[in-house]
Amino acid sequence: MSELHKFIFEGLPVRGAIVRLEGAWQEMLARRAANSISGAYPVPVRELLGEMAAAGVLMQSSIKFNGALVLQIFGDGPLRLAVAEVQSNLSLRATAAITGEVHEHATLTALVNVAGGGRCAITLDPQDKFPGQQPYQGVVPLVDVHERPLGSLSEVLAHYMRQSEQLEATLVLAANDQVAAGLLIQRMPVQGEANLAGSSGESAAHGDDEEYNRIATLAASLTREELLALDVDTILRRLFWEEQVARFAPQTGTQGPRFACSCSRERVGRMLETLGREEAESILAEQGQIEVGCEYCGQQYRFDAVDAAQIFAAAPVQQPPGPVSLQ
Repeated sequence: MSELHKFIFEGLPVRGAIVRLEGAWQEMLARRAANSISGAYPVPVRELLGEMAAAGVLMQSSIKFNGALVLQIFGDGPLRLAVAEVQSNLSLRATAAITGEVHEHATLTALVNVAGGGRCAITLDPQDKFPGQQPYQGVVPLVDVHERPLGSLSEVLAHYMRQSEQLEATLVLAANDQVAAGLLIQRMPVQGEANLAGSSGESAAHGDDEEYNRIATLAASLTREELLALDVDTILRRLFWEEQVARFAPQTGTQGPRFACSCSRERVGRMLETLGREEAESILAEQGQIEVGCEYCGQQYRFDAVDAAQIFAAAPVQQPPGPVSLQ
């Protein structure tokens, strides 16, 4: 089962959420192992991608947005790209593209080559776009304000929210082959001000800072092993036993985080349009058909010469649906 638990601290401008991805995360890994020529992801990539999936759910659940939240990490290291996409209904998918050898204990810095220009991007893609409306995207380097590499995804995302969204946040993320989990603590806006600006009075703002910092410190004490092994009730009790925590009903099953892929033959056909008639005909001449595999779910789509002719006789070119591989 996968589950999302949201809560607030009564009387304080602080909220939180815990996500545990079990079935959804295990299905993503199983699909990758079964459908990819290269087999399962290396351990460091699996752990990073699991953390990204958990973080994507936490971030999507904290905003009122009808569309997809897409979290990307990319660079010129052996991990070229990692993507986690979470819809507003909490359906999610994730994938990674590896172009080099990944060492067994590789860190985030080594995976994407932070010094070589590694980046984190968060995109909000509305489901019902207005004419001409483009997705919102924020991009930040994987270094702090002093150009020092950020060693973990939780640090990257906290830095991103602080710099790009003016939102103070603390994250704890972890993943293994069975569970991808995360804890998010956020400071809420006060009296309509920016999140880091505090309230209208200096003393009130100082008090809010102290309250948030205390809770953030408690949250940061949660270890990777505890996050992966303990249930949500135990985690909240151990961390915040002295706080007044009000919890909302957990989101599970069809209302909670779950794996789902939005690929389809029609959308892949539109992607082939962008490939171009000449390139498509070249592949058909060489292989007799075009095979396209969805990098998210492993579904294979095959197009012969008749299929290709129908595609190029149809609608105008549109944007491709996402990462795919031509075989």
